[in-house]
Parts: sequence; C-alpha cells; structure tokens
Amino acid sequence: MIYTAIDIGASSGRVMVGELKEGKLEVQEIHRFANGFIQRDGHCFWDIDHLLKQILQGLQKVKALGYERCTVGIDTWAVDYVLLDDKGNRLQEVMSYRDKRTEHTIDKLEHTLSKDTIYQKTGIQFQPFNTIYQLYEEDRELLKTTDKIIMVPDYLGYCLTGKAVTEITNASTTQLLNVSTGKLDPELLEAVSVQEHQFAPLTEPGCELGMLRNDWFPDYDLPACKVITVATHDTASAVIAAPGVNDSWAYISSGTWSLIGVENKTPILTDLALKNNYTNERGANNTIRFLKNIIGMWVIQEVRQQLQADYSFQQLAEEARKTKPFLQFINLNDERFLNPDSMIEEIQHYCRETRQKIPRTAGELACCIYSNLAIIYAIAIKELETITGNSIQQLHIIGGGARNDFLNQLTADMSGKAVYAGPIEATAIGNILMQMIAAKEVKDIKEARQAVRNSFPIKVFTPKDIDRSTIIQSFRQTVLKALSKG
Repeated sequence: MIYTAIDIGASSGRVMVGELKEGKLEVQEIHRFANGFIQRDGHCFWDIDHLLKQILQGLQKVKALGYERCTVGIDTWAVDYVLLDDKGNRLQEVMSYRDKRTEHTIDKLEHTLSKDTIYQKTGIQFQPFNTIYQLYEEDRELLKTTDKIIMVPDYLGYCLTGKAVTEITNASTTQLLNVSTGKLDPELLEAVSVQEHQFAPLTEPGCELGMLRNDWFPDYDLPACKVITVATHDTASAVIAAPGVNDSWAYISSGTWSLIGVENKTPILTDLALKNNYTNERGANNTIRFLKNIIGMWVIQEVRQQLQADYSFQQLAEEARKTKPFLQFINLNDERFLNPDSMIEEIQHYCRETRQKIPRTAGELACCIYSNLAIIYAIAIKELETITGNSIQQLHIIGGGARNDFLNQLTADMSGKAVYAGPIEATAIGNILMQMIAAKEVKDIKEARQAVRNSFPIKVFTPKDIDRSTIIQSFRQTVLKALSKG
C-alpha cells in the first residue's frame, strides 16, 4: 500500500508518498509548491483554489509514478475556516489568521465572557487569531446565511470527496471545543452568533472520509484515492512523528510557528497554565498536546524576503554564526511582529526604543532572531517543568527548523537540555503514519514512533556551559522596559 500525505503550511505545501519496508518508513517528495496569503482591500486572504489545484497536480504526479491506488491524508495550519452556503459554495474568500481584523477582539469578547471562564471551558491559549475571535468579527448577516463552517483542511477533503467533517485536533484550536465534554460549547457558540449544526460532525483522526471523486476533475489523470481524515492540524500530525521515548521529553514543532510542549493524557487548567498562556489542544489517540504557541521561523522568513541580497536559510544561519549571540533582547512574541509592514524595521525600532545595539547586516539580524528564539524556548521549557511538575530530559526539535544547527545549539545551550533534531518532514511523516494506523499496517502511536527512530537520522546537540540565568534576566528586564515604553 502507498500512502500520500498532503501537508500544507502557511508558506509552502508538499505532496509526499510513503511506505513501510521491513519496519522502516521510506518517504519521497513528489510535489512542492508555494503558499502565502494575498493582501487585498486591507485584508489578508488564502488562495484556496490554488491549494486545491496543487493537490490535484500532486496526485496526478503520484499516478504518473505508477501508483494506481493510494490513501490520502490532508493537514494544514489551524484556526482558519471556510463559510459555505446550502449548495456547498463559498460565501467569501478564506480569511487568513494574519489579518488584522481581530487585533482587539479578545478584549471585546471579555465583556461577555471572562478569560477564566473561556479557559476553564476550552483550555486553549489566548491568541487574537483564534477561530472564536475571527467568527466574532464576521458579518452577522453573513453568518445567518452560512450552512456550514468548515476548517481549511476539512474543506479541502470536502472538495475531493463531497463529505464534510470537523476533525477534532483542528476543532480544538478554535477555542470553541469544550475540553471536558469533547463537544462544541453552546455558550461560546452563542457568544459568536453561530450554532452547532453549522459545523460538520466531529471526527477523530484515522477515520475514512471517502473516495476521491475523480469524475469531478476530468482534466486530471488521478489515482483511485481513499481519503483518510488524519490529524488535520499540522502540529498534531508532526507530534505523531516526534521520536520521544517514555515521559521525560518535550518537543518543538519548528516551522512558521514554534509549538513547544509535552504530550499529556488529561488537560491542565490551572491558574499558572492560564497565566503563562499554555494551551490544551487535542492530539491523536485521545491525547492532549499541552503547549505554547511561539512565533517561529516566520520572523526570519520575512527578514529573508526583505533583504537586498538573495540569501538561503542555510546562508543566513552561516552568517549568524559569524556574529556574537545575545547582543539584543527582543520579545518576538509581541504582537508588533505578527504582521508588520517591514520586519527588519520593526526589529530595529524595538532595539532603538530599548537603547540596544541595532542589527543591520544579514548576519546580525539572523543572529538576533535566533538568539531570542533560543531564549524564549528556554523560558518555555522551564515553565513547562514548573506547570507539569515533571523534569524534561530531552527536547525533540521536529520540522523544518531541525535543519538549523546554529539555532539548535543555541537552544541546547540556553535550555540546558540535550536537543534531538529531526525528522525534518515530521508533519508529512505523522500524516502518513496516521494513515498506516488506520490501515492497521502500524499498530499504534508507540509503534509509529519506533518506526521513526528506525528510519530517520536524528542529530544530537549537547548543551554548553554558559551563564544562561544572566542572559534570561537581561532578556526579562529589556522586555519590561519595552512594555513600559509601549
């Protein structure tokens, strides 16, 4: 059996195939394409038709390789959704979570429901782009005419099969799913003027969605595809491929965002978890991904685009290595870095406001970003240990960021933990493994992770002896200074 993963992130997508041979997972990239939001009329939208076209092109390439049949799983980023009428037509373009319409919505909704109430219901961290706040800002009349609200990956599956579901790992990110009941919360739905029947039925990862309707796409020569609803939130898929053993490990799913957390059996809804803005998202196999959402490679992606010279990410890491780290302290999680007009200028403004050395060259900017990411990661690891009461011995960095040896070493140094980097294509691998579990070729998540350890190189970074406490103290003082000026 050949398994096909359609893995779409905020900046790129890929179609990969995989199969299991003698306990080892072999994967191959078939198709890769760019993604990104479009800015029009003061708003940010996804080109969802472009994504569907790229999926079909990828599946056509799968058949061209000689695969007449396969299973298919789709994962994307979280929180964004599509509004459909009763005929299945989109009512508007698909808004991006980076749109600025929700900048102040958390405060607006707090007049109706307190943060504590929302957190006790959902266990989800407060991010201005969460689905609950996006829906709050939707036109009320438009919502009245909406027949179905479908999350982006579920919508793409709907386009292929005509069948709609709400996969639960992605549903949990909406901040509308009650963490105790496992159902959409009526009070939260009422607060944003939507009703439960407007969402497709909730489903767990590993369920069969349906067969690809080849007759709908006569311009493409497609294989016979059984579409499986995998863990459609890309982080949930990535964590399946985290090669951790026992209970003393944490992960950083490192891509456009950095998701840092641990895998739990039950949610943590304490005041300390709320204060530190930790989230309890659903994972595969009835697990809870207790994590923090940290701005990640988005910052370096934006800087790379704005630099005059054409640098690869590898070259930026090499340039950063030539510069002394920890010369600036910047809270990259500040909302000012979510979608500024110029990321370079925003970083420089922050340094100017806080009377720090201003990074100007490509190497200085890259080193500044990587240094501060490592600090933020280290702080989050310490918070995780405090909140969970468990000591973390190993930190697994999975996803595209696992390629960055410079950042991986800084992370080991700042956290004082051994860092294990890889696999790089963790999300697509987790997507494929979920399909294998559904097909009963792999028994469970434990066996899936053993296959990852057998199949992919994992690079180890040992922490160096540095004065990490002084660095973190300087970071905190500078962040407080920035807040006082704000």
